[in-house]
Amino acid sequence: MAHRLQLRLLTWDVKDTLLRLRRPVGEEYATKAQAHGLKVEAATLGQAFRQVYRAQNHRFPNYGLSHGLTSRQWWLDVILQTFHLAGVQDAQAVAPIADQLYEDFRRPCTWQVLEGAETTLRGCRKRGLKLAAVSNFDRRLEDILVGLGLREHFDFVLTSEAAGWPKPDPRIFHEALRLAHMEPTVAAHIGDNYLCDYQGAQAVGMHSFLVVGPEPLDLAIRASVPEEHILPSLSHLLPALDRLEGSTPAL
Repeated sequence: MAHRLQLRLLTWDVKDTLLRLRRPVGEEYATKAQAHGLKVEAATLGQAFRQVYRAQNHRFPNYGLSHGLTSRQWWLDVILQTFHLAGVQDAQAVAPIADQLYEDFRRPCTWQVLEGAETTLRGCRKRGLKLAAVSNFDRRLEDILVGLGLREHFDFVLTSEAAGWPKPDPRIFHEALRLAHMEPTVAAHIGDNYLCDYQGAQAVGMHSFLVVGPEPLDLAIRASVPEEHILPSLSHLLPALDRLEGSTPAL
């Protein structure tokens, strides 16, 4: 006999799902450089950062942990390479800027909570759901969440640095389920990345929702994600949970 599905655990992506940077990376880098006497265009730094970040993440995935790096070393190298690519050849001049930027991105004032995030998290807690953050972030995430007032909503925070594997690796989702003492069939993951969040969670048997925001969704992705799994905003989550629990039987 089929019984009504009752979710018990929600795991959450963090960056660009619950919070985002207040200013683009290029602007943050340019402002800090100017305070140290270096003038570099924000657009140039932003473009350089995107290129360097992709290359670094490809060469040393998950903060280079398997290569003996720390996440701090990984990020300092990204910052140094970004300025170098943007035309600043003096690594010694950039070193104190890199140190300051690393600390700045730990500070809550660098980030902002997205609209509807706190209300939605509070609504999920009122339903008795266990909540956990599962993020491809480094050790600074705890400080950021505490400073923004979001940490209290989560039973635990699992970063890819702590787990040793980044999403969409199934092992980070399995670790979250283990920590929560839950089976995947009673868990759902919410995130903005189709591969890392939506597909990653589905691959281990969890339910998942894709937060798409105001930007048009790629047509191929939209064709592969059921409409009821798409969240135009976080305020759509609680009604989506009602539909899921009302229409999906669990044996």
